[in-house]
Amino acid sequence: MAVERSTRSRGDPRGEAATPTSVLLVDDHPVVLSGFRHVVEDLSESLGIERIHEAGDIVSGYRIFHKLRPGMVVADLSFQDRDLSGLSLIRRMRALQPDVRVLAFSMHDDPVVVSRALESGALGYVLKDAPTATIVEAFTTVRAGRGFLEHRLATKVAMLNMRGHGPPLGTLNARELQILSLLSKGKSYRVIADNLSVSYRTVIGACSSMRQKLGVQTLAELIHVAVSRNKLDMGV
Repeated sequence: MAVERSTRSRGDPRGEAATPTSVLLVDDHPVVLSGFRHVVEDLSESLGIERIHEAGDIVSGYRIFHKLRPGMVVADLSFQDRDLSGLSLIRRMRALQPDVRVLAFSMHDDPVVVSRALESGALGYVLKDAPTATIVEAFTTVRAGRGFLEHRLATKVAMLNMRGHGPPLGTLNARELQILSLLSKGKSYRVIADNLSVSYRTVIGACSSMRQKLGVQTLAELIHVAVSRNKLDMGV
């Protein structure tokens, strides 16, 4: 699904990274997409935003970006495949247009996910349940070419980066991070497979890969890493 909405009658949306006057919103939840569009429309006159483009999936989002080259993108990270496929979208957009300003708009407050979004090329990161004022601040800050990260998330990311002696969680891919999170909640292989819509063998293979990456030998040790990480994220 792709929609283009014009807030002004003039302006070419191409090549505007220096002062973005066109914005692309990518999210597979229509309510969320509509809500953020209204936020941008309210800011359009004061910020000089002329066009708002919308996409409800990764493919159409990249196609619109490739064709129109908007100066700013607001992108979700998780789509209907339940994976963090938005990370690959951000990387592809930055590879095509390095100066595009990307704001990750996500429900994930996991510091590893936040770090991966920033490493992929997002200039800012804001949670979907953040107050409207915070979302507006995130949008205007990133549009101006500055980084944005709420203090609480910034603290989590900083703590994660300071743990140089800990397990290298940054080496895990998006699927493995999801499985690790579910393991920390006591979910079985079968339940994890059902929740993520993958095969039982996929979960087993991912756990084997994680044990190798994290330097642990048994499932019990892997679960211990998962639970310890979960406690750290919650500040326990």
